[in-house]
Parts: sequence; C-alpha cells; structure tokens
Amino acid sequence: MRKRKARTKFARFDASDYLNNTEVLVEYLAAALEDEDPDVFLRAIENVAKARGIGDIAKATGLGRESLYKSLAPGAKVRYDTIRKVVDSLGVRLTVEAA
Repeated sequence: MRKRKARTKFARFDASDYLNNTEVLVEYLAAALEDEDPDVFLRAIENVAKARGIGDIAKATGLGRESLYKSLAPGAKVRYDTIRKVVDSLGVRLTVEAA
C-alpha cells in the first residue's frame, strides 16, 4: 500500500491585501509598467483598484463594476481613456522619462 503525502494548503495570494499605502502602490505600478507584457500592468491596476475599493473606483470613473473588471482583465483591449480615468481615480500619475 502506498502512503499518501499530506498536501499543504496555502492561502491564495492577493496583492491587493498589501497595497495599503501610496508609496507601496506607486512602486507596484511602476514595476508593472516595466514589464513588456501589457497584461501585467492591467493586473496591477486591477489589484490597486481592489485595494482602494473597486466600487469607489468604478463610481469615480463612471464605469460599472463589471465593465471595470472586464477592462482590466488579462487580454483586454482597453482604451487609453479608460486607463487614464482609472489611474486618475487612484490618485497617481503616469510619467515618461528618458531610458
């Protein structure tokens, strides 16, 4: 008879649980912007929106909660103006600098 190994259960990691101050939030978004995969940035914005309250962000942007979630989902073809509204509602600014 084979012995079964006990499986360790882990809590699901949710980055939004750790985005509790503006400094951390800004560094998180900046790091996400450095990734070549645009889905990384969308996921980061979604995590920040969840940390700040997705309902509040949806209200501030004029989008419904479901529309906001769809816009920030991996693979979404989100419009620039939507990203701009969300970023503005988060109280942060995207900037450009020389490489």
